[in-house]
Amino acid sequence: MSSVKKSWASRLASYPHLPSVKPIPEAMRARRGIGTIATPSPQEVEAAMRGVPEGRLATVFGIGESIAARHTATIGCTVTTAIFAHMVAHATEESCGTTAWWRTLKIGGELNGKYPGGIEAQMRRLESEGHTVVQRGHRYFVVDFEEKLV
Repeated sequence: MSSVKKSWASRLASYPHLPSVKPIPEAMRARRGIGTIATPSPQEVEAAMRGVPEGRLATVFGIGESIAARHTATIGCTVTTAIFAHMVAHATEESCGTTAWWRTLKIGGELNGKYPGGIEAQMRRLESEGHTVVQRGHRYFVVDFEEKLV
């Protein structure tokens, strides 16, 4: 067994079967209804994240929904979108890339502790761009994030 760790970029490249559009799974229908679900490719998530200009924000949910609309699906898979956002953030840091991953928030404007450097790194970068971050319990949120969404 090889002890060489796969790079984040190679992990992102290992989903050739995506994007896909399938019927919403039975287990999700009570909550989400009948229709189709778009599962994005990592490249689609990266492109959406790269397209967020300074001073603006995106959420994983919003990215998933815009990808769903592009594929004429009823909903987007936010779980897969969140996983790929995490991978894009790490791949960007690994390669010294230019995707501003810190501008992509969790649902509700929450910061993502799984991004490189954790909450502190994301908060520092957001605040340097003029956003205000507040703590609520053990979680951190951007104030009035809805007004800054792309």
